[in-house]
Amino acid sequence: MWKQLLNSILAWVTSAGLRLVIALVVMFISFKVINKLARRIERSVDNGKFDKTLTNVFAYVFKIGLKALILVCLIGYVGIDTSGITALIASLGVCVGLAVNGALSNLAGGILIIVTRPFKVDDYIEAQGYSGTVLDIHLTNTRLCTPDNKVVYIPNGALSSGTIVNYSEKDIRRVDLTFNVSYNTDVEKAKALVTRVIEAHELSLKDPAPFVRVSENGDSKVSIVARVWVKNSDYWTVYFDVLENVKSVFEAAEIEIPYNRVNVHIDND
Repeated sequence: MWKQLLNSILAWVTSAGLRLVIALVVMFISFKVINKLARRIERSVDNGKFDKTLTNVFAYVFKIGLKALILVCLIGYVGIDTSGITALIASLGVCVGLAVNGALSNLAGGILIIVTRPFKVDDYIEAQGYSGTVLDIHLTNTRLCTPDNKVVYIPNGALSSGTIVNYSEKDIRRVDLTFNVSYNTDVEKAKALVTRVIEAHELSLKDPAPFVRVSENGDSKVSIVARVWVKNSDYWTVYFDVLENVKSVFEAAEIEIPYNRVNVHIDND
């Protein structure tokens, strides 16, 4: 009995076992080659020859699709009937499709985003309640990195059908600031000080020209709105610099910045 068992094992090793070892070696080598090719495709973006968004999507689909194809071929080589596997995969596909029909809308949304290009990789956008830099655009979701270094995955179905604000599409942006002064203030003097701070900043653009005017006469304040155009990359630098510098010149000029006050009257009766 042991001799028959040993002969059976030897027969399996010399036939199917040898094929299995060969298949595993081929799979290991081919997967390594595919991964290297995918990384080379992604690195080609650094040369500026291809679009980064399309290249990343193509590399991802290329890697997954080719691995699946090689795996099915190797299963057939080992001797397993692939027709049954194909039928099983088709059945699972139908079940999964019925269970997660939202994935189809995400897939359609991903294709729509890639075709219409409302944004691309490295753009700073705001959508679905999140804002951040686009890291990747896959077929079913888009990956953002927020300013506080959180990674957010947004389904492409909701993303393609919702409102998207692209802050990187234009080269210049407008910084809008509001400064409040009291009614005792010389408004023309305050406006002149704000204009001087903006014009003195080396990153503020002269064309379009800065805009400084009174925007509101409130209950206890006069609001002065300032609008200055800057390069996209200089937005936050100018925003914070102008805020800090205007406060400093207001204090030096003894211009009162109003704040909320509560008067309490005590009735002795």
